[in-house]
Amino acid sequence: MSDTPICSAKGCRADAVWVLAWNNPKIHTPERRKTWLACEEHREHLSQFLGIRGFLKDVVLLAEWEAREV
Repeated sequence: MSDTPICSAKGCRADAVWVLAWNNPKIHTPERRKTWLACEEHREHLSQFLGIRGFLKDVVLLAEWEAREV
């Protein structure tokens, strides 16, 4: 089993490349960030899904997101 993070799109098993940071303002404090992971193929679809709902806050390369956490 691989330790490589995988895309959050339903049924996708591709390696994640992007982090989509989001929050639902009805239930999360403004600074809270939930994350979905996306492969190249699903980044736009997942971004649009979150964006239409007003949830999307940031889209960052996975490597950059992981570097922030250090």
